[in-house]
Amino acid sequence: MQLHISPSLRHVTVLPGKGVREFIKVKVGSRRVSYRMLFYSLLFVTFLLRFVFVLSTIDSIDGDHSKCSTIGCLGKRLGPRILGRRIESNVPEVMYQILDEPVSKDEVQGKTDVPQTLQEFMSEMKQSRLDAKTFALRLREMIVLLEQRTRTAKIQEYLYRHVASSSIPKQLHCLALKLADEHSNNAAARLQLPSAELVPALVDNSYFHFVLASDNVLAASVVAKSLVKNALRPEKFVLHIITDRKTYSPMQAWFSLHPLDPAIIEVKALHQFDWLSKGKIPVLEAMEKDQRVRSQFRGGSSAIVANNTEKPQVIAAKLQALSPKYNSLMNHIRIHLPELFPSLNKVVFLDDDIVIQTDLSPLWDIDMNGKVNGAVETCRGEDSFVMSKRFKSYLNFSHPLIAQNFDPNECAWAYGMNIFDLDAWRKTNISLTYDHWLEENFKSDLSLWQLGTLPPGLIAFYGHVQVIDPFWHMLGLGYQDNTSLADAESAGVIHFNGRAKPWLDIAFPQLRPLWAKYINFSDKFIKGCHIRAS
Repeated sequence: MQLHISPSLRHVTVLPGKGVREFIKVKVGSRRVSYRMLFYSLLFVTFLLRFVFVLSTIDSIDGDHSKCSTIGCLGKRLGPRILGRRIESNVPEVMYQILDEPVSKDEVQGKTDVPQTLQEFMSEMKQSRLDAKTFALRLREMIVLLEQRTRTAKIQEYLYRHVASSSIPKQLHCLALKLADEHSNNAAARLQLPSAELVPALVDNSYFHFVLASDNVLAASVVAKSLVKNALRPEKFVLHIITDRKTYSPMQAWFSLHPLDPAIIEVKALHQFDWLSKGKIPVLEAMEKDQRVRSQFRGGSSAIVANNTEKPQVIAAKLQALSPKYNSLMNHIRIHLPELFPSLNKVVFLDDDIVIQTDLSPLWDIDMNGKVNGAVETCRGEDSFVMSKRFKSYLNFSHPLIAQNFDPNECAWAYGMNIFDLDAWRKTNISLTYDHWLEENFKSDLSLWQLGTLPPGLIAFYGHVQVIDPFWHMLGLGYQDNTSLADAESAGVIHFNGRAKPWLDIAFPQLRPLWAKYINFSDKFIKGCHIRAS
């Protein structure tokens, strides 16, 4: 084929190579075409031909013997590269087959030659020069072995943490015994709390009323001291401490001997509330059922740990469900605050694993908009681990009873520091709803949720929650140590929710000082029981 271009650039003539003259004349625009444009056009065509040649050569070098034309091979190779991917993989198919086979729990049992580290594996591969199949088999054995060891180590860690968090440290047991002895032998440790002239303040709604339910004397002392020490008007603060029968004497002895004037402290045991002696209390019956069902359903920590099929995280959740605190009346009693304090309009309920770092009186200025529960949401925040909780994090949405009634993506909120409008609460059926869902959970063998008072709380307070600023409640200091000390110090209230309570040896050392600074380690009871700052 020959190509002729007229000097005027107005005609292009193509001469076929077979000897038959066929003229194909192409009209070019009347305007003059520059030689520069022609040069660049020819340069582009030359580059394109060179590119096709290079790709064809690569095909030959790679040994691709599949039958395809030059243009076909070009499309086959150029298409995926333009799209940013490659169709063919350089990994032999046999490796995928080996690594994709189901794992047997006895696959590496009894084998002593499995590489223990990546360094050992690479050394073996370099020396043996194995084929792809053998390479994949050895790699699979090493990974399976390491996975089994990692799983065992994680389960042991969860078991040890469960034991540590469920047991009463001997220092705390010592403190309770010493205070109980002091209560029986020292009249100063048996003072009426509060004194007779301050009793009217207990039902006076012009005061700021706080409620703390705890059977832990040391933890309660930190909450009380941090509350009063950071108050701008401590003389207007009333702290109602609710405890159980066995802890009443040590708790009364502590606050009799360690007054927090001018704040008003009331210590009261549950059996001293008239409401609890008036008849059947659903939450008490629920706790008795809960204890029986859990002991039969879980089979204890040994049975849980012995399960070889479940993931470590699932085993951890089941171990946590056995924690005594989830069957503690101190944990459930908050659902009956309107009955326990019939004269009060509003209270702030505090858990015993928190530390207050600011004045809490501004909580009474928050507009509740007719809602009952002022709480911090836990589905939004900078910490994606702590602040990523929704209803699906706590409730079992595979159960039709839950799936039909609730939205899995509904934002969760936190217990620990809550404002409760008791007047608004009394106009609702929140407590009855709570008791109803506890009963439904027992009927379903604890399949609606696994642990704690928060899941039934999320249900009972559904539609009755007023979101408050996260400043008032920072969570997660008891189950992760990602929170910096500076961030924790900037929060109004910090919450050591989780297993690593600050009074335990498993507490995170960099965060524990925020709690320990409210303890006088030279106190004779603290010193006598060897309770130390670290």
